[in-house]
Amino acid sequence: MKKKGYRKIDRILEMPKEVCTDIPKIIITGFDEMIIENFKGILEYEEFFVRINTHIGIININGFNLNLENMTNDDIKVSGKIESIDIERTVE
Repeated sequence: MKKKGYRKIDRILEMPKEVCTDIPKIIITGFDEMIIENFKGILEYEEFFVRINTHIGIININGFNLNLENMTNDDIKVSGKIESIDIERTVE
């Protein structure tokens, strides 16, 4: 399990935060593909709307012909015609 905080040793070794913590990393390729690393779960999935839970909030993806691909325990790929992305911060 990953640590919550970013430690001094992680900074010295130049480890990326998403590797050492639960902070999600979002990679967007054009309007057709999105990869989310460090996600917790899928809250809602429709062809036009996807809600993905992360450790810091909820990612809402709107579009057309949205598909969930290449899911693992840590990352997920969303493909289709992505129109907009909204991130809801959760209070901890």
